[in-house]
Amino acid sequence: MSSQNIPASGLVTHRLTLQTLGTDDAAQLLRYQLENRQHLQPWEPFRNDEFFTLEAIKRRIEGMVHQMNEGNSLHLLIRGADGHAVIGECNFTNIVRGPFQACHLGFSVAASAQGKGLMYEALERAIDFFFGTYALHRVMANYRPENVRSGKLLKRLGFEIEGTARAYLKINGSWADHVLTSRINDKV
Repeated sequence: MSSQNIPASGLVTHRLTLQTLGTDDAAQLLRYQLENRQHLQPWEPFRNDEFFTLEAIKRRIEGMVHQMNEGNSLHLLIRGADGHAVIGECNFTNIVRGPFQACHLGFSVAASAQGKGLMYEALERAIDFFFGTYALHRVMANYRPENVRSGKLLKRLGFEIEGTARAYLKINGSWADHVLTSRINDKV
C-alpha cells in the first residue's frame, strides 16, 4: 500500500484536511517550520539555519516522497479549515513488514493551534486510515517525559506505555530519555 490510496481531497475531519506531502508544498512547509521554530525546538533534533531554507526543504521533501513511493513511510500535512495554511505534520516512518508489521509515528502542531483538540482530531483520522490501508499491527510513538501534552494525547488515542529508553534520541543537541508507547491494531 502507498500514499496513493489517499483521496485527492485528502483525509477530511470536521475541522481539518490531511494531505500527502509533495514537492509543491515546500514554501508552505517552510513557513510552518519558520513560524514554529522556537515552539518545536525543545522536541526536535538540533536544526541549523541551513535547515530552514527553501532548497533544503525541497531536498527533504524529495526524500520523503521517495520513501512514500517505496511504501516505507507516509508524510501528511495538516491544514486548517481554510484548506491552505499548514498547522501541523503527521508522519508514519520506518515501516517494517515481515513478522514485525510496525512503524513510528511523529507529529507536530503549530503553537497557535495547541489546546484546541486539533492534533487529536488529525491523528485519530490518520491512524484509522493508516491501520486500515497499510494493515500494520503496531504504531509506536515516543515522547520526552517532560512533554506532558504529547503523553496525554497519545494516551487519549489509545497508546500504551511500554517503558522508558535512556538517552534515546539526540534532541536539540543533547541525548534525551523518551517514554516508549505503542498502539496495537487488533484487526490484523
